[in-house]
Amino acid sequence: MQQVSSRRTAAAEREAPAADDARDFALEGFLPYQLSVAANRISRLFARRYAEAFGISIAEWRVMAILGRFGTLSPGAITERAAMDKVKVSRAAARLAAAGLLSSEADAADGRVRRFGLTPRGVSLHAAIVPLARTMEAELAAGMARADWATLGRLVAAIADHAGELDARHAGPPPAMGGV
Repeated sequence: MQQVSSRRTAAAEREAPAADDARDFALEGFLPYQLSVAANRISRLFARRYAEAFGISIAEWRVMAILGRFGTLSPGAITERAAMDKVKVSRAAARLAAAGLLSSEADAADGRVRRFGLTPRGVSLHAAIVPLARTMEAELAAGMARADWATLGRLVAAIADHAGELDARHAGPPPAMGGV
């Protein structure tokens, strides 16, 4: 019995530093969390402005922006380019279609696959939103030096690429998109 007790004590002592490390963990200083908070604040800012000016959500804008740039695409291609989950893309596409901003047609090569595109009304709305998006980006950039903004863009792209590479090493479907 003495031997079992001393093994438990030794194990508890080995775990103590990990517990101390865990207690000292400051989420607010954790870079993935900081990036998530920044992204959420920026998204809320953009969402409010897009809703006020055009009556659309961030997800709807992302779908429109991707179709505005790349033309007619499948929901899977939109999901991949937007880094959004399929349900968000599907709901956004349904709302855009109901508003007459998005068309949906069967893929010529595979009738089971849908392809989405902007309607003429959707193209006009996309063209109207782009200047607001650029103005809002410039407002954000005004909060730091031009060189810092450019560096931030490069660093965010690099960390996103590296995170994608790390994620690709793991098997299985990606989890639902969310914050850290």
